[in-house]
Amino acid sequence: MIVSDSTTLIILFDLNRLELLSNLFPKIIIPSAVYAEISVKRAIALPPFITIQQAQETETLKRLKKLLDRGESEAIALALELESKLIIDEKKGRKIAIRQGIEIIGLLGIVYLNIKKGFISQDEAKTFLNEALDHGYRISQHLIDEIFQRI
Repeated sequence: MIVSDSTTLIILFDLNRLELLSNLFPKIIIPSAVYAEISVKRAIALPPFITIQQAQETETLKRLKKLLDRGESEAIALALELESKLIIDEKKGRKIAIRQGIEIIGLLGIVYLNIKKGFISQDEAKTFLNEALDHGYRISQHLIDEIFQRI
């Protein structure tokens, strides 16, 4: 099980590549704010391995809402509540999650693990990342290069 913020989900829904998640995580939990963010353009039917769970309104969540957007705040709070890892890509949110002791992974880490576990080839990964860039998603070329050097 893992909790997810919205950015990675938006990219994977837009590019029809949810299997990159289901290959690695049998269950993904998202807070309602994340569902609202990923379905802002159109209603999205969630696959069975993604479920919605509301984060409890704790003092931590209240503090996080002062620093981050609602989706990130709820995702971090829910990961803490469930003692779960977190899928998150935004730099500020990642730093805060790490400071809270949460183990994180982002889109590039998901792509890397899919390659390492043999679900996709390096060429498929490069094609996917180029498609993401072509669709306007910002991904650091330096980080992309670093992932392929590790393989």
